[in-house]
Amino acid sequence: MGEEATDPVVMEALEWFVRMRDDAVSTADRQALEAWLAASPDHVVAWRRAEALWRSLDVVKPELDRLRPSREALSRRNLLFGSAALLGGLGGLYAYTRSDLFAEYRTDIGERRTFTLPDGSSVELGSYSALSTRFTETRRQVALLRGQGFFDVAPDPLRPFQVQASTGASQALGTKFDVKYVGDLVTVAVIEHAVDVSTSEVSNTRLQAGWQVSYGQEGLGAPLPANLEVVGAWRRGRILFQDVPLRRVLAELERYRRGRIVLADSRIGDTPVTAIFNSSEADSALQTIADTLPIQVINVAGYIAIVYPRG
Repeated sequence: MGEEATDPVVMEALEWFVRMRDDAVSTADRQALEAWLAASPDHVVAWRRAEALWRSLDVVKPELDRLRPSREALSRRNLLFGSAALLGGLGGLYAYTRSDLFAEYRTDIGERRTFTLPDGSSVELGSYSALSTRFTETRRQVALLRGQGFFDVAPDPLRPFQVQASTGASQALGTKFDVKYVGDLVTVAVIEHAVDVSTSEVSNTRLQAGWQVSYGQEGLGAPLPANLEVVGAWRRGRILFQDVPLRRVLAELERYRRGRIVLADSRIGDTPVTAIFNSSEADSALQTIADTLPIQVINVAGYIAIVYPRG
């Protein structure tokens, strides 16, 4: 793929190409495409280039197929929301599942909000985050279902405060700490006092203030000194990366914009990125990265951005 991917006529042809793959395509849509092709020989050439480009993006096709709003999918979605309304009266147990559909606290894309929890603790949730709680007479359990939260824990020696995220848990020792759950990676950073982090494989790792640790599919990593300026940047409306692999950067930016970001070539996923962006300008950040690194970005049908090597 080369510069043709940024040709506006080719981009328009790509939009048509994706629209024609939609289950809900109508006769009027097909007639409109025929009219567009007949309007200019350049449109026919662009359509052929779009077909060639599509064939070269095999990694993207399953993602586009998953995102296409077919009639069957819309029907299933309506049924799901109808069931959710019915289950809403069954109490807090269902809300504590991994599905963020039942989260008690949530933020939208680009939104940041602070909530006071039932015990007096507070949590500031970052963009596109979801959280549920289960408090009893003996424990305070919080499930971070997605996104990022900064926790300021109210003291209660008789009820430990624990944040669960993915396959691990972080137990506060009277403290302020940050938990980020993006993709398949959870990172815990301690701002004040200490936190005990455990996973299904490791029973306990104690983090003191100024330290962080990550866990995911590869298990629990080694504790590392935390750059608290980087950790807390999101609370000031900034996204700060310091030698972060490109694949992680894209996963982070995806939380701040509508639509998916797909890395079309895994070979560039480990490329380190160091940059700072305004969290309200994720699309500009994506383009800046493309201008800085040997990569290109194309947006297809308004809901998916494809990142691939330049040239």
